[in-house]
Amino acid sequence: MITLNHYLIVAAIMFAIGLIGIMKRGNLIMLFFSTEILLNSANVALAAISKFNGDMIGQIFAFFIIAVAASEVAIGLGLLVLWYKKTGSIEISSMRSMRSEA
Repeated sequence: MITLNHYLIVAAIMFAIGLIGIMKRGNLIMLFFSTEILLNSANVALAAISKFNGDMIGQIFAFFIIAVAASEVAIGLGLLVLWYKKTGSIEISSMRSMRSEA
C-alpha cells in the first residue's frame, strides 16, 4: 500500500535534485530544467496531500503552478534565445556583461 509518506519522500527527492541542479549548473537551460523539477516536486506533494485529505484544494494549486511554470518556460526561453543571439553563449558567467555601465 502506498501511503502519503511515499509520495512526500518522492517529492523531497525531486526537490533535492532540483535544488542541487540550481546550485551546481552554469548553463541556463539546465537552470530552467532544475526549476521545473522544483515546481513539479511541489505539484506531487500538493496532489498527494489533496488526495489523502479528500479535497481538491491541493490539486487546484498544482494546476496553477503548472500554468505559472508554462509561462515561465515561454518567457525564459524567449529571453534565452535573444541572449544567445547577442552573445553566442548560454552560460551564466556570460550574464555579467548585463550590468549597466552608467
